[in-house]
Amino acid sequence: MPSIVPAHFDGTLFTHIEPLLKELLARPVRSREELERWLTDRSDISAAYSESRANLYITMTCDTDDKSASAAYEKYITEVDPKLKPYSFELEKRFVALASQFDLPADRYTVLVRGARAEVDLYREENIALETQLAQLGQKFETLAGGMTVQFEGQERTLPQMARYQELPERATREAAWRAVSERRFKEVDGFNAIYDEMIALRHKVAKNAGFSDYIGYAYKSKHRFDYSVKECEDFHAGVEKCVVPLVRELEKKRTKELKVETLRPWDLAVDPKGRGPLKPFTGGKELMGKSVAAMKRLDPRLADLLSELGDGSESRGARDAACLDLDSRKGKAPGGYQYMRDGTRKPFIFMNAAGLHKDVETMVHEAGHAFHSMLCRSEPLVEYRHSPIEFAEVASMSMELLSMRHWDAPGSFYEDKPVDFQRACREQLKRSVLLLPWIATIDAFQHFVYGFPNHSRQQRTSFWLGLDQRFGGIANWEGIEHFRGNLWQRQLHLFSHPFYYIEYGIAQLGALQLWLIGLEKGEKTAIDYYMKGLSLGGSKPLPELFKASGLEFNFGPSIIQRLADRVQKELEKLPE
Repeated sequence: MPSIVPAHFDGTLFTHIEPLLKELLARPVRSREELERWLTDRSDISAAYSESRANLYITMTCDTDDKSASAAYEKYITEVDPKLKPYSFELEKRFVALASQFDLPADRYTVLVRGARAEVDLYREENIALETQLAQLGQKFETLAGGMTVQFEGQERTLPQMARYQELPERATREAAWRAVSERRFKEVDGFNAIYDEMIALRHKVAKNAGFSDYIGYAYKSKHRFDYSVKECEDFHAGVEKCVVPLVRELEKKRTKELKVETLRPWDLAVDPKGRGPLKPFTGGKELMGKSVAAMKRLDPRLADLLSELGDGSESRGARDAACLDLDSRKGKAPGGYQYMRDGTRKPFIFMNAAGLHKDVETMVHEAGHAFHSMLCRSEPLVEYRHSPIEFAEVASMSMELLSMRHWDAPGSFYEDKPVDFQRACREQLKRSVLLLPWIATIDAFQHFVYGFPNHSRQQRTSFWLGLDQRFGGIANWEGIEHFRGNLWQRQLHLFSHPFYYIEYGIAQLGALQLWLIGLEKGEKTAIDYYMKGLSLGGSKPLPELFKASGLEFNFGPSIIQRLADRVQKELEKLPE
């Protein structure tokens, strides 16, 4: 059946979108079959205009200095998004009413119906302007963060490019680089605080308008957290504090001895304790892509074929000409990395800031996992089900870090004929799989404070952050540089642009570690079969069912954290330092 979306549709123009939405609202629906066709048409329209938004965002983040790209994205979020939201609400409201009228199969539509009901409950017309302001502030943050560079060793360098200096054996160079970056960030402390203050106030107002006492309740419902609550998040915090923080601190004590330093400093945390220089797994985005495909080929040829569809890694033009990759770091590029599925053409886009470091390998396979997820469920007719809850979406990406790890020495891959470097990379990956958990707990607990007490002062925010660092942090000595420590939260872009989107990484990491264990105990093929089965469901099932389909337990409390941390420690003992 042909799509309702006409050829040459331009989703950046509301005049193209509105007639289609009006037709949906006015169309008679007299049976379950007609309702299902109505849902498919709504999905096709949504996919078409969301792709236009995606391309504008990708182009803007790939070159924040391009004023025309920034203006085009801002025009969309200020002129198109606000006009779409009332229509989205009316369509959701109509769907909820129609779903009650016709007998939709629960197995197929439970997730869609409960999500629509939540959106109808949350919608307030007065929040549209506030959400537009928040989107503009997010763009302001991206521009400020993406524009930061430092002069170091005679050259202007982006902050992602500076990260490699933290792996150099020369301690004085590491310290100088760390201080240069920290001083640069410190110059923007007030600017970042001002953006965040405004975001907190606006989000609190959004929540109050929707009938919530604070943004926490609003955020949980808007993120469709139907299967867990604040209590489970607090259990995660407690489990990390009990089971992981002691392991982290023991590893850092060992690092202090191996480095033969009196105390560990922040610039001592990334360097190889044996004094070896940074791993050099690739040069440039094209080589990064080729070596990633080689690793996937040995892990499972099906995954290699999917990854190869995206290009060869030489692209550096954003989303123009249907490109799917922009991998290399450069001035003016927004920070971080992401995978963005363009729903109309059903083609993913991977954005990152590769600088030749091993952590770029981790980012590449992480985002590849997201792309696999997008591609494995792209045949799903409903766009809503081609996206899964973040807690499961991150299982797709984090699992790929751990599952691909054993193949980074494959022919043509990163550490071919480099057994020492390969073992070192595997050890670092395993360590990071648990070392990340305290930071996740810190960020999540921080957000619960920030939005639970929205009238806090900047001084109170800093004090609370420092308390969390004492609870979850390592043993590094901050004497003489304390003023940098209190603002470390500003480097976490999710706090600005994606509020409350971080505990998902912790839940997903525990799922990924479980899948890694399946690979160790039952074989990699079993693990990949589970992986692909779960991912192919997209978001069509509730979160616990998605975990179950992937062979995983949906649990993120102390018991499972302890079991997984113990196994990681056991595997680390098998790998030479």
